[in-house]
Amino acid sequence: MKILMLTWEYPPRIVGGIARVVHDLSKRLIKDGHEVTVITYKDGDVPYYENDKGVEVYRVDNYMIHPNNFIDWIMQLNFNLIAKATEIISKNGKFDVIHAHDWLVANAAKTLKNSFDIPIVSTIHATEAGRNSGIHDETQRYINDTEWLLTYESTEVIVNSNYMKGHVQGLFGLPFDKINVVPNGINVNSFTGIDRDYDFRRQYAMDNEKIILYVGRLVYEKGVQHLISAMPKILANYHDAKLIIAGKGGMLEELKAQAFNMGLADKVYFTGYLNSKQVQKIYKCADVAVFPSTYEPFGIVALEAMLAGVPTVVSDIGGLNEIVEHKVDGMKSYAGNANSIADSVLNILFDAGLAANISKKARAKVKEGFNWNKIAQDTHYIYERAICKTMAQKQAEQIAQEKAKKANKAKNTEREITNLLSFKKKHAYA
Repeated sequence: MKILMLTWEYPPRIVGGIARVVHDLSKRLIKDGHEVTVITYKDGDVPYYENDKGVEVYRVDNYMIHPNNFIDWIMQLNFNLIAKATEIISKNGKFDVIHAHDWLVANAAKTLKNSFDIPIVSTIHATEAGRNSGIHDETQRYINDTEWLLTYESTEVIVNSNYMKGHVQGLFGLPFDKINVVPNGINVNSFTGIDRDYDFRRQYAMDNEKIILYVGRLVYEKGVQHLISAMPKILANYHDAKLIIAGKGGMLEELKAQAFNMGLADKVYFTGYLNSKQVQKIYKCADVAVFPSTYEPFGIVALEAMLAGVPTVVSDIGGLNEIVEHKVDGMKSYAGNANSIADSVLNILFDAGLAANISKKARAKVKEGFNWNKIAQDTHYIYERAICKTMAQKQAEQIAQEKAKKANKAKNTEREITNLLSFKKKHAYA
């Protein structure tokens, strides 16, 4: 099968979770014998074209047209995605399916679908309404409407949790059987051969301090502010603890100010952006990982922590709620509740047996249920279904056209007979 992936991020450009999903899924599909072409945005000094171990990756600029805003920037990107895809199709023939990742590539996907008669399968990784707890301004409305357009134009829609299936169905009014739940996966060998690096750990905490770790974007819906608010209660009960916040985002300065104003400057450390190797090392240094999101379609960082063997605390919402079973393979806290976060963290810090038990079960769960082999097979099945549906629709349209032609021919014949009889009758009287 020839598959076209449209995405605005692909490694080494990583904005959120889409890049890793597209990368790992594409690599697995290649191993299964498919041809995968990725068209994405060129950021920095990366090449315009590379063969990434079998995945053909094409990157496009946004040219030198200065956009008025982010929406204009995305629209320009879509024009260039279309141009590159058209060039590839003219040289190598058309693709069997387009896999579009989120609203950022919706217009490119729609145009290519209509121009070359290729079905779209779209993955909705998150929604604007979900991120912002509703739609509050015209920019958000535009993004929301574009998300709807992508799901409307898609033959099949993929989401990564049952929570997202209900959310997307209710938000966009999609037929329920058009939405497929396929969880995100993780490379189960990510932490093979990686042990705790004590010299690396000492950059962030003293040997006697237990590291409470957050990894991810610093934006409101990730709930980091509630984790910081949980620290006074945690420290009151377990003084030798330190919160390490790894990542970047628009709330960085606000979160730093929060920690300072709460008197936690020496107990909350912001690492800034960490590369993939550093992320692997920081997981191995952690004693507890916490992901306190207030909105989370899936939560791949939780899988990373669980695979690394770190006892993990998550909010009881969205995809996180489906990944973790409380006190079995992780701990849950009430979303947005600092007191609840603190209780779950303290449970792990004070109960070594519980921590070891949930870590062991969590690692086994991730390896069995979230590996890319199964996920790629499920995704390929959805591609096949989209192609079959498109072919069936074409056949139905052809049959309808043939029936219409026959009906029109029958009407014309009937009209001719009526006119002839009328003519004969008129001349018979004459």
